[in-house]
Amino acid sequence: MHGVGEVKEITKKLILGEDRECYCLEIQNTRMKVMIPVEKVRDVGIRGIISKDEINRVLELLQKDEIDPEEDWKIRYQNNMNKIKSGSIFEVADVCRNLFRRANGKELSIMERKLYENAYNLVKTEIALSNGISPEESGNLVSDVLANSLQGVTKESALDDKQDMDE
Repeated sequence: MHGVGEVKEITKKLILGEDRECYCLEIQNTRMKVMIPVEKVRDVGIRGIISKDEINRVLELLQKDEIDPEEDWKIRYQNNMNKIKSGSIFEVADVCRNLFRRANGKELSIMERKLYENAYNLVKTEIALSNGISPEESGNLVSDVLANSLQGVTKESALDDKQDMDE
């Protein structure tokens, strides 16, 4: 939910009367410091950075023709928020793609626009770190993939329109 973080140290902390081993993380974009008990890491969605192979899966997901069919924006917003909170980069990429495609058809609500920006930044940052490129290069890559995926849809629509006119 907060983006990429770096484990700065592993320390013991007294929590509810028990000594617990904790990860001390620094969130990269905000420099926020977070302490999480080691046994709670999976529960809160913390995972390692994706591999270079997984970058291709993320980019493929961004190109898919799918969109969330939910019309009620409040339900759609909650579903998307749950996907982002899951910690899965693939779920976050799904949110990014769906909201990008939805914005192409009509304007997003302010909350959905912020959610899209958050998802886009999470995907961009993780790809940048995993691939060893700058956030700007990664942002260009993600934007290009999303834009090119629309061109495919536009081409198909144009072909359909031409066939309708020919008939």
